[in-house]
Amino acid sequence: MPFNDQKIIPAARTIKQFDKVVKSEFEYIVLLEVHLSHLRALKQEAERHGKKLIIHADLIHGLKTDNFAADYLCNDIRPAGIISTRSNMILKAKSRGILAIQRVFLIDTIALEKSYSLLEQTAPDFIELLPGVIPEMIKEVYTHTGIPVITGGLIRTDEQIKQAFDAGAIAITTSNKELWKRFQKVVD
Repeated sequence: MPFNDQKIIPAARTIKQFDKVVKSEFEYIVLLEVHLSHLRALKQEAERHGKKLIIHADLIHGLKTDNFAADYLCNDIRPAGIISTRSNMILKAKSRGILAIQRVFLIDTIALEKSYSLLEQTAPDFIELLPGVIPEMIKEVYTHTGIPVITGGLIRTDEQIKQAFDAGAIAITTSNKELWKRFQKVVD
């Protein structure tokens, strides 16, 4: 049962959003676009509230996505998961027993083919496929790779959520607070 069967994974883009979602009923949360200096305190706050923090390494301000950054995240911060487009981040997370989530953008056929090659090399635990409003691609990517697919990006309606799940997505990441509210009881 990936993510303890949590279907919506809120993605906090600001500390203010993080403060709201950390008090919610969601167990897993994604952290986007915060400054490097806040990571340790936010990880501790998440743990204090019993949350499992997934950090999007590519979006942390002040953090490069080189091997030193991968070591820092995996050894010093130790989140529940790391999302990245970078193979070094994914490989380091896997080697440290941290959920490795490879982000893949659906830009065009060439980008998709390059992503398939990268996915063969990194063998992440999950793929985060963006944008999530192309359900037929969810099924195709899962069929091609055999790796469970999370999706996100531009998903705004309950119908789009249903289509993503019907196509085989195991979860949806979203920074849309209205979707957070509809999929759990207590987000102030």
